Amino acid sequence: MAKNHGDDFFTLTENKLIAKNTYRAVFEGNTKDLIAPGQFVNLKIDGFYLRRPISVADYDGQTMTLIYKAVGRGTEKLAQTTPGKVFDILTGLGNGYTLRGGKPLLIGGGAGIPPLYGLAKKFAKKGIKAVVVMGFGSKDEIFYADEFRLLSHEVRITTADGSVGTKGFVTDAFEEIDYDYFYTCGPEPMLRAVYAATNTEGQFSFEERMGCGFGGCMGCSCKTITGNRRICTEGPVIEKKDLIW
Repeated sequence: MAKNHGDDFFTLTENKLIAKNTYRAVFEGNTKDLIAPGQFVNLKIDGFYLRRPISVADYDGQTMTLIYKAVGRGTEKLAQTTPGKVFDILTGLGNGYTLRGGKPLLIGGGAGIPPLYGLAKKFAKKGIKAVVVMGFGSKDEIFYADEFRLLSHEVRITTADGSVGTKGFVTDAFEEIDYDYFYTCGPEPMLRAVYAATNTEGQFSFEERMGCGFGGCMGCSCKTITGNRRICTEGPVIEKKDLIW
């Protein structure tokens, strides 16, 4: 089912380096189409034909916060942009997370962590504090650990090189955690590992390259038990029971 989305102009008010190649950008504008944690926006960058899909980390009535990694020419140009610039942004894209469970486990890897922050805030407002597992490559890539600690029952960090927390991957850090539902976002190899390691139902948010971002091009489909789904409209969040892995 298609979701509502808005095409609006937003003013960049902050664009700050918060970890290695990782930036927090805050935009002021009309956020009425953002209705759930886990939704994303499609941002137009001058000089590039395709928009850049970026998950929303947080939002309120007047602002939204995006956390992104500068990994290509488009995001590198975004990282160099100073506050005051006006951007054309498609908002309210995707389905977002649905809050379930009384003991939620949030599992994020790298650039997949930001949408889980908004989810943790939603749970905290309901009086539920999640356990959060955050996976990074190394110490200099870590961001928002303290922000998650303010909202969560516990935060566990893993690093591939062992420089902070548990050495290894997110699946090495939650075996003994008591949870009744999980939420995850990150690169597909991590998602597949989480799928195999978890023992409850949960929701997966997929990172995917997109042409249009609102279901017109069919370029971001994935297979489910009910057929192909477009990540940009029927996703990016898909329930574990619907995945074919």
